[in-house]
Amino acid sequence: QVQLVESGGGLVQPGGSLKLSCAASGFTFSIYPMSWYRQAPGKERELVASIGSTGRTTNYAASVKGRFTISRDNTKNMLYLQMNSLKPDDTAVYYCKVSYNGPNWGRGTQVTVSS
Repeated sequence: QVQLVESGGGLVQPGGSLKLSCAASGFTFSIYPMSWYRQAPGKERELVASIGSTGRTTNYAASVKGRFTISRDNTKNMLYLQMNSLKPDDTAVYYCKVSYNGPNWGRGTQVTVSS
């Protein structure tokens, strides 16, 4: 049974930083690409960043490129999202996702960027 548990969200001022984590279990983490998505109030869920199984390939939404960094530790079954220079528009619930026998999502972690 796939389980994804996000953590690390919180309230941060504009310009600040947060690092999100996603603990994965129930599948062979090291062979699956992983992704971070976010959903802001009243908006559709959107892809933020994705990473290949080895971590060598990454992709980012234009809105976060240069500010966010996705990474993974296959020895710990962990996915990360380092978020720098945060803006109010980054406020959302952040989810990690794996496509294993269909899409699998965590419950999300709230990120609020506000002064």
